[in-house]
Amino acid sequence: MPVTTPEIKWRSVERLGATVVIVGDSYDEAQAFAKRRAAHLKDEGTHLFLPFDHPDVIAGQGTVGMEVVRQMKGPIEAIFVPVGGGGLIAGIAAYVKRVSPEVKIIGVEPFDANAMALSLHHGRRVVLDHVGGFADGVAVKAVGEESFRLCKELVDGIVLVSLDAICASIKDMFEEKMSILEPAGALSLAGAEAYCKYYGLKGANVVAVTSGANMTFNRLRLVTELADVGRHREAVLATYMPEEPGCFNRFCELVGLMNITELKYRFNPDKEKALVLYSVGHHTEAELGAMVERLKSSQLHTINLTKNDLVKDHLRHLMGGRSNVSFVFPERPGAIVKFLDAFSPRWNISLFHYRGQGGETGANVLVGIQVSDAEMGEFRECAHSLGYEYETETENEAFQLLMR
Repeated sequence: MPVTTPEIKWRSVERLGATVVIVGDSYDEAQAFAKRRAAHLKDEGTHLFLPFDHPDVIAGQGTVGMEVVRQMKGPIEAIFVPVGGGGLIAGIAAYVKRVSPEVKIIGVEPFDANAMALSLHHGRRVVLDHVGGFADGVAVKAVGEESFRLCKELVDGIVLVSLDAICASIKDMFEEKMSILEPAGALSLAGAEAYCKYYGLKGANVVAVTSGANMTFNRLRLVTELADVGRHREAVLATYMPEEPGCFNRFCELVGLMNITELKYRFNPDKEKALVLYSVGHHTEAELGAMVERLKSSQLHTINLTKNDLVKDHLRHLMGGRSNVSFVFPERPGAIVKFLDAFSPRWNISLFHYRGQGGETGANVLVGIQVSDAEMGEFRECAHSLGYEYETETENEAFQLLMR
């Protein structure tokens, strides 16, 4: 298993009598090590069984579909299945489509780990350059060969969902059933809700396979922060206002009865205006839209940043400074030192905001590094050799608004 595997998972496997080898930063690196080890020990009778691309594993996972069909009362409209490497959905589809071909089999993937969706779209297996690790149970860069072959024939579609929607589904399940799901387990719930809402589906039986409850308390902190955003109960906005007496008071009056849950105020001398970054709780989109229109009609330029991931990860915690790159660090001892050794003292680091995701999925880090245009090629080479995922953020609307 990779070093990013939650301790609750590998400890459980050890209790069942297995020897767990922790190696690599990702599933793909751990799998490559397992393949090499199996080949080395082949003469000793060692065999490699992949978690989602072996016919016996797929058949075993197909018994989930058998249980659903046997236990459900009445017709089933659709079964929603979380998708990583594709073994679970391939097995369920293989069984259900044989006995009840009218039932739709819908896969659900995170937007940042959509290997199956892209593979089905292109008609061939697509390998992702990188995957988001929040839903670590489905964080796979490429689906299996056998699972893709079956899904291409039997799966009716894929729904993509955001991190916010996953968190909202975790919260919904806890509030309704007092049961806590891990992100990969809540994936199908989020997909089922999005699908039913989009198609106006009511009064039909749908099944969501919630496979996984390996949740840590550290991860719950992030879930609680984003759950209300995912349910559209909280919006993150930015408003420019003149820096003059009474304007801040007028702003609060225009917000009206909306509940302000977070607010940061900063004067920008370059623009001779003040910037307010804030969150508001709301019940309906119409309620939020009416508030934004009140602000705009009063010449207070307002931007809705709710769907901007950079804001949710970093900028709602910052006001000012200069940054230009976001990295994903492995959450393990020495990760920050390795980063600093790669760039410092070659370039000056002017800003550093580290935000852990709960100990398993990698920390999101916003960094300001003073690099001249002539040195950008050298900088990219260093960033690539470091091995951490990264992207520049200078074109991000929120970055231009808040960090310049």
